[in-house]
Amino acid sequence: MQRRSQPIRFDAPPERVIDPAKKYVAKVYTSGGLITIDLAAQDAPNTVNNFVFLSCAGFYDGLTFHRVVKQPEPFVIQGGDPRGDGRGGPGYLFADEFSPNLRHDTGVISMANSGPNTNGSQFFITLAPAHHLDDKHSVFGRVSSGMEAVNAIEQGDKILSISIEES
Repeated sequence: MQRRSQPIRFDAPPERVIDPAKKYVAKVYTSGGLITIDLAAQDAPNTVNNFVFLSCAGFYDGLTFHRVVKQPEPFVIQGGDPRGDGRGGPGYLFADEFSPNLRHDTGVISMANSGPNTNGSQFFITLAPAHHLDDKHSVFGRVSSGMEAVNAIEQGDKILSISIEES
């Protein structure tokens, strides 16, 4: 799959595309395998809405995991940056969304940011508990299968595509 010559950009956060009462599952196809994520639409509706919108728009297709921290201790894999250097995004920012039900345990997906209320498109998946990130980064789901693929991701590996299932 070839990377787009120009990244997709938007002027504002998306309108509501999900129903928080429904369940959403993301199938993240990567060069390292399939990662299935149960999204937490009830506890993080705005963050899940953003991720579903960008995924369905093809925003993530072909982007890399630009940051992988496994040493000295397992920490995170991070992707979703169209620039590939940790400074890119979709063209807008949106507010943090915290829930006491969503903590940075192993295998959660959370928004990367550069400070309060600076969420965009970048996300990370935790390789180990990272509770120092609680209430600083918006958790919005949990890996339900494919942790072996998560653990196998190396810097530069690609997100091939993301599909969303609603039930």
